[in-house]
Amino acid sequence: MSYRVFLVEDDRNLNSVLTSYLKNEGWQVRSFMTGSAAKAAIKDAPHLWILDIMLPDSDGYQLLREIKESAHQVPVIFISARDADIDRIIGLEMGSDDYLPKPFLPRELVIRARKLLERVYGRRSKPLLLQVKNYTIDEAGRRAYAGYQQLDLTAKEFDLLLSLLRNLGQVLSREQLLNRVWGHDYFGSDRVVDDLVRRLRKKMPDLHIETLYGFGYRLVKS
Repeated sequence: MSYRVFLVEDDRNLNSVLTSYLKNEGWQVRSFMTGSAAKAAIKDAPHLWILDIMLPDSDGYQLLREIKESAHQVPVIFISARDADIDRIIGLEMGSDDYLPKPFLPRELVIRARKLLERVYGRRSKPLLLQVKNYTIDEAGRRAYAGYQQLDLTAKEFDLLLSLLRNLGQVLSREQLLNRVWGHDYFGSDRVVDDLVRRLRKKMPDLHIETLYGFGYRLVKS
């Protein structure tokens, strides 16, 4: 299953090794060497943070606090080479979900990360992330990304996107989309569908949404 994992580790060699191990799990991994770079990515809300407390430009505890303030449900694994007892207690008190003292085997980190992800998000029979063009759609988190940049989609724009993705290559009539996005009890013109498609095309211009004039729309791969 594909998760988005953000790794913060300032040791270049260790960062590279851990990134490789995490990617081998099929996860989408984004790594950072500094706290400031990681802080700028908090808004992108991954499924898991792996955070080294010893950073060259910032306090790892403060970074943990800001991560939890932004999205308290997102799990965090703390790693550190400092005093294990003190770091573990402080980190857990501040909201970290697991702690791993250095040195450790990369495989142990992967196992801990997998168990934590399964505990938080549960075992799923289908991928958490959908891919189309250069876009990544996080169905569980109701987020869409262009690369690593989160897109500002409204609830109805996201519902329209999911409806088209779940029926890739199939034509959906305006009435079908109206029922899926607005519900069966909606009373009004089906032209609201046209407006919603126009807005989605503007925000996700690389999507190939075909118009079948007088009937509806279809999302195709190319």
